[in-house]
Amino acid sequence: MRKKTIKERLQEGSFNTVRVIGLGFLFVILIGAVLLWMPFSVTTSMKFTDALFTSVTAVCVTGLVTVTPAVQFTVVGKVILLFLIQIGGLGIIACVVAFMILAGQRISLRRRVMIQESYGLDTLSGMVQYIIRIIKGTFFVEGIGALAYSFYFVPKYGVLKGIAYAIFHAVSAFCNAGIDILGSSSYMHMVTSPIINFTTIFLVVSGGLGFVVWYDILNNIKQVRSIKDVRRNFFHRLSLQSKIVLTMTAGLLLFGMFAFLLLEYHNPVTMGKLTFWQKVQASLFQSVSTRTAGFATVSQSGLTAASKAIGCMLMMIGGSSGGTAGGVKTTTVALLLLTCLSVVRGSRDIECYGRKIPLSQVKSAVTILFLTIMFWMSGTIIITIIDPQVNFLRIVYETTSAIATVGLSADLTPSLSRASQYVLMVIMYIGRIGPVTMAMIFAGKGKNEEQYRELPEKQIMIG
Repeated sequence: MRKKTIKERLQEGSFNTVRVIGLGFLFVILIGAVLLWMPFSVTTSMKFTDALFTSVTAVCVTGLVTVTPAVQFTVVGKVILLFLIQIGGLGIIACVVAFMILAGQRISLRRRVMIQESYGLDTLSGMVQYIIRIIKGTFFVEGIGALAYSFYFVPKYGVLKGIAYAIFHAVSAFCNAGIDILGSSSYMHMVTSPIINFTTIFLVVSGGLGFVVWYDILNNIKQVRSIKDVRRNFFHRLSLQSKIVLTMTAGLLLFGMFAFLLLEYHNPVTMGKLTFWQKVQASLFQSVSTRTAGFATVSQSGLTAASKAIGCMLMMIGGSSGGTAGGVKTTTVALLLLTCLSVVRGSRDIECYGRKIPLSQVKSAVTILFLTIMFWMSGTIIITIIDPQVNFLRIVYETTSAIATVGLSADLTPSLSRASQYVLMVIMYIGRIGPVTMAMIFAGKGKNEEQYRELPEKQIMIG
């Protein structure tokens, strides 16, 4: 029997990682659905479809709901929901490794390879410590958020309920889940609260930047010796990944804020009745929330058509790789923009901050965008066929929110037919595990000799 080559073993390991991620999320979703369906989790009887949808939206950290969590679930149900959100935010690989560490088990080489591939790291060294830092960092940031939230929730709801609300919403915000237990109005009655607005913005952006970026930033902070050193060398020391993520994040947040401020300034249904600074605050919150958070301080159904279109674009882009956010990711869009720029300029290489981007990553970026659009369009068309009476733009807004795991809703999800809700579940699942992962699960491992053979080159007409 022929021994497998190193290349074949690596490919088999990659496919195993894909299966662990895909099936792992599916397993947690099903367990969560059963637990949420149990009598101890609900205040009144609930159909299994609603329990399944809630579990999917929690594990996939989306936020679209068919029931109102604040009313439908008991304290036990809300605790289960919180755990599902946390698992979904951290990811299956991180949770599996965390449980193995707590159980005192040794992390095998195969598990280390899975961690490396899941987070896109360059080396196998320090994998376990990396996961430990992720978990500690997650709980630390969520703790800061919960403390800040408590200054609003404790005076309003009392100590115990206020602290519980603070913890739940801090976890939901950092994991970019967008699920709240405040009622059907979400954060709309808190649109003028600086504590709620800026704490949520801090948590959402922190989770959306990605663990790799935060790790890089913290390492560079340790090397800073003076304020002068920060101005001159801090950004320069960052990795290319961090530079692209921070640049894209800042640019998109500012673009979204000014766009929503301009388009919703006189809209009486959303921001028209607010003061100028309250409008700026609400616009910034809306811009941040479209980056896969899902919380709403203004009515999403009341937004102008132009605002919904811009919202769809920002939702599709999403957050950054290696974090809790969804979407095609900022780095993917940045790479495609750089590719377009290099073609227009006639450059041979794709360059960014003095570095050359490999062609293999351009292929990956194109694949991610194409598959995301394909799955999104398929879901949109299917729902349009099933529910033809629904406004098309509302369907587009909902499916974009689902594929990008955002959770902002134009008040449509609960009123959709059961078949359409199942379509949304599939879209949310694909959006969470990634369209490429989904395609690889169906495609299988492939044949090595065909993947690496050389063929004659031939050009075709394009454009």
